[in-house]
Amino acid sequence: MIIIGLTGTLGAGKGTIVEYLVNQKGFEHFSVRACLLEEIRKRGWPENRDSMFNLANELRSLHTASFVTDQLYNKAVRSGKNCVIESIRTPGEIDSLRKNENFFLFAVDADPHLRYQRIQHRHSETDNISFNVFRDNEKREMNASDPNKQNLKKCIALADALLYNNSTKEELFLQLENILKRIKTISG
Repeated sequence: MIIIGLTGTLGAGKGTIVEYLVNQKGFEHFSVRACLLEEIRKRGWPENRDSMFNLANELRSLHTASFVTDQLYNKAVRSGKNCVIESIRTPGEIDSLRKNENFFLFAVDADPHLRYQRIQHRHSETDNISFNVFRDNEKREMNASDPNKQNLKKCIALADALLYNNSTKEELFLQLENILKRIKTISG
């Protein structure tokens, strides 16, 4: 069994990678975003990126830097299948997940204008924003000295593999297949 953590910039293609792993490789999917949205709905908060950002930071500061991802990792282990945990956003989450066997962190990135076009097409509850708000959100999540807060730049730097999604889905999937072959060799 392997567990892949997935990090990356906003709209870079994390969901596309997850779909491929689930549909083509039989992975189970565990989503930080879905976990947070469930709690946001319970609290009656607006379903937007600010609510997710604030809730995630609150949970990390009340519990541990890896509170949500640790819960998802435990569910993944109980499934007994290969799994992907989507939306790793803090170095503290990575530190905790790295303590486990057969964990690999993948990162995905793409050109900012292309990523913005993608989020406009997916129409999720957090994506109906201007390009300036998109860039401001990303800037807010890119760097933080507090291990409980989002630091995508450091998460991407800590990845075992980096995928670039500036072309077609087929090119992205080819990169992914090459990485999966490499980790299969590593994990035995």
